[in-house]
Amino acid sequence: MKNVLGVVNLVNEPDNLEELTYKRSLASVPFGARYRLIDFIMSSMVNSGIVNVAVFAHTKYRSLMDHLGSGKEWDLNRKRGGLFILPPAVDEIREIVKGDLYHFYAHRDYFYRSTQDYVLITRSHMVCNIDLTEVYEHHRLSGADITMVYKDMEEDDFSHSRRILINPLGQVKDIQDHTGRLKSGKVSMEMFLMKKELLLDLVETSLAQGYDHLVRDAIMKNVDRLKINAFPYQGYLGVINTIQAYYHHSMNLLNPSIWKDLFFRPGLIYTKIKDEPPAKYTQHSNVRNAMIANGCIIEGEVENCILFRGVKVRKGAVLRNCIVLQNCDIQENVSVENAILDKDVMINSGRVLKGAVTAPFVAAKKKII
Repeated sequence: MKNVLGVVNLVNEPDNLEELTYKRSLASVPFGARYRLIDFIMSSMVNSGIVNVAVFAHTKYRSLMDHLGSGKEWDLNRKRGGLFILPPAVDEIREIVKGDLYHFYAHRDYFYRSTQDYVLITRSHMVCNIDLTEVYEHHRLSGADITMVYKDMEEDDFSHSRRILINPLGQVKDIQDHTGRLKSGKVSMEMFLMKKELLLDLVETSLAQGYDHLVRDAIMKNVDRLKINAFPYQGYLGVINTIQAYYHHSMNLLNPSIWKDLFFRPGLIYTKIKDEPPAKYTQHSNVRNAMIANGCIIEGEVENCILFRGVKVRKGAVLRNCIVLQNCDIQENVSVENAILDKDVMINSGRVLKGAVTAPFVAAKKKII
């Protein structure tokens, strides 16, 4: 897929993860004990042979730039091609609420200078491990103008997702926005493959008509004119667009079959490497069904939890059904259940915190309780 240019479009992505996205973009939200959401689509692109990847940053992207760096972990630190982080242009900063077509137009020179003929546009909040070479071959053989990837899901799982309607020939006949009432179990994964020339034409034509969103305006308004084919994805998908979805799909990682499907098939998921010692378990610790990253010190009880790097669980502390981000300190005799604790949170001795499975307790970054 060296003839495909990858674009991770972060403009106007969902921002409904409450405390988790107060100071960071959705793409850089931690996930799975040591990863970030953007790692999954970045790794899928690299594993599929894409060597030129652009990340269209939008707001709160400092932590994202720190995480991606030069792209070394994804083998994208190259002399030609590689990783490009494209923040908003100066004119866009004044009107940051504008749609993503302005971002595409402002960086159109990047597309003109690239040697690839095709463009794959994706989002960061679709957690999956996908072989994009199959999408590329399907697109070339079908002769479609655009190929979009979708997933058949249960109705409860896509209340905030874009749904599509497909005819018996596999062509998209209707696309409905997140707030629509289209009765279909087919959910768009916000992945679109098309010729670079077509993308640039859609951008300029739509802007000239007063439209500013790629999917909502440039694609959805041209469903009848363009030949849009649908490609079915069969693997695990987590749509992380609410705090409840984040908690639900994080907890799903404790299922070994889901964990293997997401992190190892069809390729590995890469992330920023940090050199830390292995987790330490004392004689008083009691751990059951948990994901625990390097650098943790466990002296208390941990059950059905995901612990990121450097978390300390002191003697007598009990964690159940929790997601605890990097460097949190759980003091002695603390009880926490159904909670999400952001980075560097400290819970003082004797505290009792309890959320619900459908509404977990969320502690903001560096909070002291």
